[in-house]
Amino acid sequence: MFCICRNLFLPVTHMLTLSMAIITQKLKMHLKIILFLVLAAGMVMNGMAQSQFSGWLAAFNTIKLNNNFSFYSDVQVRSNDQWQHMQSLLLRPGLNYNIAKNKMLTAGYGYISNRRTVSEVSGYMPEHRIWEQFIVSHPVAFTSLLHRFRVEQRFIGTPVIENNDLKRDNYVYANRFRYFFRTIVPLSGEKKFEKGMFASLQNEVFLNFGNKRNVNGKTFDQNRAYASVGYRVSKTFDIETGYMNQYVSGKNDAITNNHILQLATYLRL
Repeated sequence: MFCICRNLFLPVTHMLTLSMAIITQKLKMHLKIILFLVLAAGMVMNGMAQSQFSGWLAAFNTIKLNNNFSFYSDVQVRSNDQWQHMQSLLLRPGLNYNIAKNKMLTAGYGYISNRRTVSEVSGYMPEHRIWEQFIVSHPVAFTSLLHRFRVEQRFIGTPVIENNDLKRDNYVYANRFRYFFRTIVPLSGEKKFEKGMFASLQNEVFLNFGNKRNVNGKTFDQNRAYASVGYRVSKTFDIETGYMNQYVSGKNDAITNNHILQLATYLRL
């Protein structure tokens, strides 16, 4: 998959000598290609899916500790269908190690509280995750393409009804692999982008392996396709909002197509 993406977005060095009009035209072409790939992934088989509409708030933070290490965290709050309740709370800290300028290893922990309903009784079930990831980026015309490969060890709380309340009965274990790519394209066309409007495009596929019976019983878990616009306030802070299509494969033949409005911030210190 990495090779395919790399071939699709090889750097076009001769474009640096073209006029600003041609630069703008080529920039729009790259945006259209990536946008097509992202949105097409989220549209596969949506006709048979149950549709939902929700909102996500997310804050992604990276704090440099020294030349090699940095602290990472993201905090997310997600609503359920029709924005009626909080569906999930996610807290995910980690420690980054910079292998090279464009390569990074990260290990971390995640706590997730998910709303569950059993026999019309609702409550929140915990999930604990240990995760490891490798990030690599490479130049693409006037920007870069980031690839993230993540492995998760998941300890998922199972629900039981006690005195008409939903309680955690036990934990089950499952593994999951995630492949993510993302690009940010400055709308000004500047190569050295420090402030201004940008477009953000990304996609992530989730695959279960090992103990699949404890999740949906399948290899394919979900896909998230996302397109947004944002503003870079400074070299250290971005804010963006956009649309995400989350296509989820549940147990048996259950399919959910979640239409998500997301607001996200990115802090780099």
